[in-house]
Amino acid sequence: MGAKGSLARQLLGWLLAIVFALLGCVVVVSVMQSNKSFADSEGRKLLSAAENVAATPGVRVSLADPVNRDPLPIFAESARSLSGADFVSITDPDLRVLTSQDPDQLRTTLPIGESTVADGRAWVGVVDDSLVAHVPVIGDDGSTVGVVAAGKATPGFFEGIANRPSDAFVLIGIATVLGIAGSLFLAWRVKRQTLGLEPREITGLVEHREALLHGIKEGVIGLDLQHRITLVNDHARELLALPEDCVGKRIDDLDAGDRLRDVLTGRASGAEAIVLRAGRALVMNRMPVSRDGRELGSVATLRDRTELIALREELAATSRTTDTLRAQAHEFTNRLHTIAGLIELGEYDEARNYVNLVSRAHDEWHEQVSAHLGDAAVAALLVAKASLAAEQDVGMRLTGDSSLGEVDEQLSADLVTVVGNLVDNALDALRGVDGAGENWIEVGIRADGEAVSVVVRDSGPGVAPELVTEVFAHGFTTKAAEHGGTRGLGLALTRQTCRRRGGSVEVHNAGGAVFTAVLPFESTRAKVSR
Repeated sequence: MGAKGSLARQLLGWLLAIVFALLGCVVVVSVMQSNKSFADSEGRKLLSAAENVAATPGVRVSLADPVNRDPLPIFAESARSLSGADFVSITDPDLRVLTSQDPDQLRTTLPIGESTVADGRAWVGVVDDSLVAHVPVIGDDGSTVGVVAAGKATPGFFEGIANRPSDAFVLIGIATVLGIAGSLFLAWRVKRQTLGLEPREITGLVEHREALLHGIKEGVIGLDLQHRITLVNDHARELLALPEDCVGKRIDDLDAGDRLRDVLTGRASGAEAIVLRAGRALVMNRMPVSRDGRELGSVATLRDRTELIALREELAATSRTTDTLRAQAHEFTNRLHTIAGLIELGEYDEARNYVNLVSRAHDEWHEQVSAHLGDAAVAALLVAKASLAAEQDVGMRLTGDSSLGEVDEQLSADLVTVVGNLVDNALDALRGVDGAGENWIEVGIRADGEAVSVVVRDSGPGVAPELVTEVFAHGFTTKAAEHGGTRGLGLALTRQTCRRRGGSVEVHNAGGAVFTAVLPFESTRAKVSR
């Protein structure tokens, strides 16, 4: 057959071994049944022959007369000839053999094994590899005057097979045909399912796949149609914080988080999906796997883009700072032009009043922020955001109950992230809104003994009800969700920052969107899994 037929040869060898093993078992069972059948049928014949001899009056008379026992051999031989037994022996009450076809047995003690004939009862069984029937001879006075033993040698194992050679050859022929046909069919079936690959080629392919899977730098995770994990490399297990025994488990049974489950199961479509997991920003791509038009499952690749996302956020922050400086420059340019115009017109009193008005309004906002917020970074952020809001014709105010002292560096950085993202989200929601009244953003920052609460309200249209529970988990801005814009990470990062400290963030509508974030003073460093 060559190398291509090695699988068929292996299957043929194994199948023939199995078939012949089964054939051997069948032969053994057949011989055992044959021996049992022999014991039943021949045992009845031997018992009948022994009973006939024991019931013969001449036998009883001869055994009762110790002088005249010459007729006993005649009775024994006659019974042996008629029954087909190998021997028929007659003994005295002490089991000494009086007559037998074997001269060597004369005057010897008849072996009875487990026979009950000594108790006066007939018995059929095997003694010294012979099937024997023992029947007591009862005298006229009711006593045992002798024993009649009729026996026949039991056939051996090979003798039983030799007696039926045609059946053995038929069984061997059937086994050979079935083995060859079964091996060819199984070889064809297995090769069809293994794409024509030989066992050694399959082994090499699996080894190559394992080496390739664990050698690439990207994370790879495969799922079947029931969303069970079929393969996962070390990098993917590390990035997704999956347990060692995750293979074979459904993704819904793991603590994977809603966003990750949606991406892996295909409920969330789209390329380059961003998932926040275990403090990392992951970019995932899911691809269905099919063959011959039949879907087999899916495979997803993931890359750690935490540093890239962080750099992008830093760039966005720099861009926002630039926009703030540009807004301030634009605002001051307009004011300078106004002052220059008043001076050229000789309206010196008006110019002085305008300068005082601008200075007073600017100082009032600074004083208001400085009076309520003791953290310099958060205060500077709100001062800068006020200029950016003014350029958009959006009023910005601080609630009267706002109160924040100086906090540690990490909490200050987290507050800047949360407040900045929430205010930017509010500005996005108000951009393009043509309301009848004034557009405004209200910020409230309050600290108690355990946490800092940040509340950002706006006069915009609010968050659509169907997005209230999804806006943080899916990481897109309300503006993008409502107007079909590009998905962002502002709200998702806000949620991640709050959860990392053991806090929370939520949103509801009350004349506009109201975002409430809580950041504890003592960070629990909880692992972000969603």
